[in-house]
Order: sequence, then C-alpha cells, then structure tokens
Amino acid sequence: MERGEANDGRRAAFGYRPVFHAVGLCLALAATWLLLSGYFQFLLLALGVLSVGLCVWIAMRMDLIDHEGVPIHITWAALRYLPWLAKEVVKANIDVARRVVDPALPISPTMFDAPASQQSDLGQTLYANSITLTPGTVSVDLDLQVIRVHALTADAADGVLEGEMDRRVSRVEGQA
Repeated sequence: MERGEANDGRRAAFGYRPVFHAVGLCLALAATWLLLSGYFQFLLLALGVLSVGLCVWIAMRMDLIDHEGVPIHITWAALRYLPWLAKEVVKANIDVARRVVDPALPISPTMFDAPASQQSDLGQTLYANSITLTPGTVSVDLDLQVIRVHALTADAADGVLEGEMDRRVSRVEGQA
C-alpha cells in the first residue's frame, strides 16, 4: 500500500488539496516566525524562509499535511468563534474569582457527561479544549460524542449542558 492510500477516502471527504494545505502551513509558520522574532534583517529573514521551507518539506515527507494537521478550512469560522470564547472565559473568570473571594458563594464540584455533536476529531478536540479554557470547568475524558467534564459549580455545569458552546463549535466545524 502506498503512503497515504489509507487516508484517501477521509481526505476526499474533506476536500483535501495538498498544495493548498502546504501553502497554509507555510503562511502560518512564516507569520509565527515573524511575530516571535520581530527581526527584519535580511540574514534572519533568509534563515526564517529556509526553516519554514524545511519544516513544510519534512511535514510533506511524513504525510502530516491534511485537513486536521493544517485546518485552514475552519480559519474564518474559528476567527468568528474566538471573540465569543474570550467573552465566555472572562465571564467565567469573574465568577470563579468572586467565589474564591466571597466564602458565602457556594462551590459544589461535580462530574458529568456533556454530549458533543461534532463529527470530526478536530471539532471534538476544539470543544473539549474550549471547555477546559473556561475557568471553573475541565474536560477530563473525551469519548465518541461524549465529554466527561468536572465543574466547580452547578452553574458552570449548567452552562456547559445548555449547549451553546457545543452549537458554536459545530458551526466552526462546518455543520449548520
């Protein structure tokens, strides 16, 4: 079996185009290089171009460039999702801080299973990580269509179970 044959059906379903994903990876690595280095001298830019090219070549040789390794198909939807997630993180942060400062506010830790309606591993991972990023909740385990969550309070558990984050992540993934 040729390298990558096993993934052909999965890749075809997601509109896999190796050049498109390789260019996306190249742009992401170049932007990261520029943001982290902050230098614009010729020698450093040339070394950056060489490093990016080498990394993309190695990734292509290892057959790592696909719709999940380089998820450029969700870029715009993810950029719309991130401000909402940031707002939720700030709200949950304030709630947790209030509960720490004021001993009269209840803390009732609980474990529960939250349904995950995402169809891909990437979507479920994004959902589980979004839950963990939100203070007061932690994704403990991820199975097919179910995420085991630990919540600091019943309100935090209700917030996850209400399903707004699940719906928004499903939209990022491309579901209606």
